[in-house]
Amino acid sequence: MPLSEHEQRMLDQIERALYAEDPKFANTVRQTNPQVHYKRWIIKASIGFVLGICLLMGGVIVQQPIVGALGFVVMLACTLWGLSGWRRVSGGGASEANTPAAQPKQRRQQRPGMMSRFEERWRRRQEGEQ
Repeated sequence: MPLSEHEQRMLDQIERALYAEDPKFANTVRQTNPQVHYKRWIIKASIGFVLGICLLMGGVIVQQPIVGALGFVVMLACTLWGLSGWRRVSGGGASEANTPAAQPKQRRQQRPGMMSRFEERWRRRQEGEQ
């Protein structure tokens, strides 16, 4: 949704005030690539996954199932975190509507449902068409 003229002027004014107040910070924010942020997610998730393996193995070695279960949960959480970062870095999270998996859902939504077909048949019967 595009901004109105008033909103655009306000945004420009805020941007100019930010540059005037702290130009170094404004340059840093402007030059930051969002993919760098998601790559850090992947690195942190990888480190967490390795720590989860260590917890899992430590739980097995000291025969503490709770520690092993905690290690498994850490591994699972870090895997999901890393995969979400991976999807965003690769651009998969940007437009999910164009993926092949989303197309059958769109097709199903375009077709009339069972109730709408029944209602249409009922309407035709009431009008005497058949």
